[in-house]
Amino acid sequence: MVMMAISRPMIRPIIPSPPGQCAGKRASPSVRNGWPCACGGGAACCLPGCGSEVVCLRRHNAAVPGAALRRAGARHRHGAQGRHPRGAPELGDAAAGDGGKQPVELRKMMDELDGAGEGGGDEAVPAVFICPISLEPMVDPVTLCTGQTYESANISRWLALGHRTCPTTMQELWDVTPIPNTTLRQLIGAWFFRRYTRFKKRSADFHGRAAELVHGLRGTAVPKRQPLKGQSRVAALRELRSLATTHQSVTKAIAEASGVALLTSLLGPFTSHAVGSEAVAILVSGVPLDADAKAALMQPAKVSLLVDMLNEGAVDTKINCVRLIRILMDENDFRPETVASLSLLVGVMRLIRDKRHTDGVAAGLELLSSICAAHRPARCLIVSIGAVPQLVELLPELPTECVEAALDILDALAAVPEGRIALKDCPRTIPNAVRLLMRVSEACTHRALSMLWVVCRMAPEESAPAALDAGLGAKLLLVIQSGCGPELKQQASELLKLCTLNCTSTVFISKCKLTKTIQ
Repeated sequence: MVMMAISRPMIRPIIPSPPGQCAGKRASPSVRNGWPCACGGGAACCLPGCGSEVVCLRRHNAAVPGAALRRAGARHRHGAQGRHPRGAPELGDAAAGDGGKQPVELRKMMDELDGAGEGGGDEAVPAVFICPISLEPMVDPVTLCTGQTYESANISRWLALGHRTCPTTMQELWDVTPIPNTTLRQLIGAWFFRRYTRFKKRSADFHGRAAELVHGLRGTAVPKRQPLKGQSRVAALRELRSLATTHQSVTKAIAEASGVALLTSLLGPFTSHAVGSEAVAILVSGVPLDADAKAALMQPAKVSLLVDMLNEGAVDTKINCVRLIRILMDENDFRPETVASLSLLVGVMRLIRDKRHTDGVAAGLELLSSICAAHRPARCLIVSIGAVPQLVELLPELPTECVEAALDILDALAAVPEGRIALKDCPRTIPNAVRLLMRVSEACTHRALSMLWVVCRMAPEESAPAALDAGLGAKLLLVIQSGCGPELKQQASELLKLCTLNCTSTVFISKCKLTKTIQ
């Protein structure tokens, strides 16, 4: 019997380093900052608390338990200062390997960066930091026996469901015990800590600049000087608006520097539109407005300036004015008669009709819906400016997210006699309402049925045949047979009954396209 020699891959011997010396100092260039791995690749040198394991820098992410290194007599030590000899970053409490505290601190850093839109800064998060299950950066990485690394909570859920395979490779697991990947956790912490430190430094710089601009506008800067005027004021406000819209945390710095009171005082009957547009843009950027600030903004002179800019300003200025008025309407002390202005309503309708700017359409519809709900007498004013036919004409062209708001407005206007007459007289009411049935949402279907019911009830002899010609019969049967709520089905049944009372059975069957079904 011939014995065949089995070739084994050559494993580089691990030689312990002298006390107080890091292995990275005497490693070959192929071994970056650490002990050689059994696979021949480099291993990242552990930071404080490095006895647990070493992670290979190669693609397989294999974890070599620290026990294996200790058996080989290869546990190394750092210098007396406890610092990495190659200049590893000082991680502090947020990124150092301090047991259970690190994942919590790291998660707080990630959440704050994500909230500020600075999750990865200018560079993408390294792929090795991403959990293959959730596709999110890992906080507590663990490695399976297959060499794949996952977030601890995600892989624990996977194993708890009874799976005994690796989610990435689908290899069968011969050991289901995840090994904490301490070194990768420290690398993730170091990377995010660097981004977080840079973010905090930039934020501090932006906060300081914002406070400096506020003091310059008020005239309280050091050294003492007069408040900024003319083009200097406009330039300072423009820079402050840029900071507030780009970095959300700057809005708090503006409020802390009493910037809200300053911006409110800038709005008045003699304020130029250049200054007013910049001030309004800052106020709607997320700056916290207290009750005093809202009360000051509701003064007639300031509201008059907002209405003027809504009618004559640029598109961005119009949108910001609408948003500011909408914010003021949420105040308990808001007086509804403030918005009962023809010039205000005309400016809002102009913004809604401008289909090139969907943000303006959405903002205008939201404000108009709030006005209809808050001030019932304003509904007659809205009808008087021709809002009903204009909204009906816009229904097929509106974005999906705006259709429901437009139907809410039309439903509110139909509660007054003038609105009902305007709906009946508009030639596009029936076909556009029929088109919306079962198209957007159940709420939209309910509003469209209410419009059709109003029109058909006012003039059943002429409206019911026109509705059947537009395909209402088939749509109503579809609503009745669908999984909609019982109230909606009842409404459809009553409308269908109203249509059948104003036409013959033969006409109804042909209009509903039921001839083939009956045959």
